Amino acid sequence: MALCRSTWLSTLFNKAPTIAASAFSRCNFAALIAFSCLYIMKSTEELSGIAQQVRRDIVRMVHAVNSGHPGGSLGCTDYFVALYFHILNHRPDGFDMNGHGEDLFFLSNGHISPVWYSVLARSGYFPVSELATFRKLDTRLQGHPTTHEGLPGIRVASGSLGQGLSVALGAAQAKKLNGDPSIVYTLHGDGEIQEGQIWEAAMYAAHHKIDNIISTIDVNGQQIDGPTEKVMSLGNLRAKWEAFGWTVCEMEGNDMAEVLKGLTHAKSLTGQGKPIMILMTTSMGKGVDFMEGTPKWHGVAPNDAELANALGQLTETLGDY
Repeated sequence: MALCRSTWLSTLFNKAPTIAASAFSRCNFAALIAFSCLYIMKSTEELSGIAQQVRRDIVRMVHAVNSGHPGGSLGCTDYFVALYFHILNHRPDGFDMNGHGEDLFFLSNGHISPVWYSVLARSGYFPVSELATFRKLDTRLQGHPTTHEGLPGIRVASGSLGQGLSVALGAAQAKKLNGDPSIVYTLHGDGEIQEGQIWEAAMYAAHHKIDNIISTIDVNGQQIDGPTEKVMSLGNLRAKWEAFGWTVCEMEGNDMAEVLKGLTHAKSLTGQGKPIMILMTTSMGKGVDFMEGTPKWHGVAPNDAELANALGQLTETLGDY
């Protein structure tokens, strides 16, 4: 996971020491910049390839047990891949619950566990083959993430919507008290923002100037009972969070380059006395045409024919489990 921890220049030199060093030694900055742009493009392409595989994992996992939540998982795939393969400073091969000296991530909308499990496995937290046990008896991969099975990467049980932000704020404050400069990340569904506990936590974060947290809301406009606009309108989310004292950013969540840029920008805003909120626009079911943009696939698994159709749209890039 060196990519997660490298600066732009060290990554550049590690990946292509001869070309980059040559350009740098000759002070050929134009060549260096051109090469770096090539590398970044390749990196984005590689991440997009990983996202293709993760989406395959998601539809196969829920199909195998005829249960699970593919819609939100598919929509948030690019975010998870960018976070775990590029942004987070983390230790997949040395997981411990405290996470001192590394960034932490908390999934508040725990029902989209398929995408999280896939990315955890693909980034080295546990064997990829274990994805085949999703939602089965005695599995560590429960429908909603839990901790008592000891699955690496999971630090809190989630799924009761509205609670993740409160947990993450406690972890962020603990890092400050321990002199740990790492960042805490959270993800929430937009329907989840209808929960009152979210707004209690929002006030708490601003009051205590918890500026080492980057929260993201998946704004896909859908929830289990239908469009959020019809179930309970969220109004102007940007204005709401700004009124609660947060710094608010927006990003397109189904464009890998935009996700990378958005998360990197959010990191640059930490440490300035205010918590950070990203409003991430996605399409539920992204990557599978018949699943996109509808609440139907919030918690429904594809049948055999639908699975075949979905897999025909998603390239196998890392090998199926």
